[in-house]
Amino acid sequence: EPVEPHHVALLGRGGEGVALATVGDESTSFVLLAGEPIDEPVVQHGPFVMTTREEMMDTIRDYQEGRNGFENAANWYSEIGLPITHADRRRR
Repeated sequence: EPVEPHHVALLGRGGEGVALATVGDESTSFVLLAGEPIDEPVVQHGPFVMTTREEMMDTIRDYQEGRNGFENAANWYSEIGLPITHADRRRR
């Protein structure tokens, strides 16, 4: 089944393998991640992934208040995202 650029293909359990092919002469890059299923609920919000809504609320609160590992988050920026989200930081 085709996967559009910049999209995710989620593979299920019990498969025999994966076949990859490109269309045309364009080069292709991809990332293949694998792991054992944890069989736990997943709550996702933005970049955060937790297992309960309560954990998610605590994590967002910690991020907003700069606690529990997020102490330097307000000053952090991504080099990859500079052209899109932080172009003004390059001028400093």
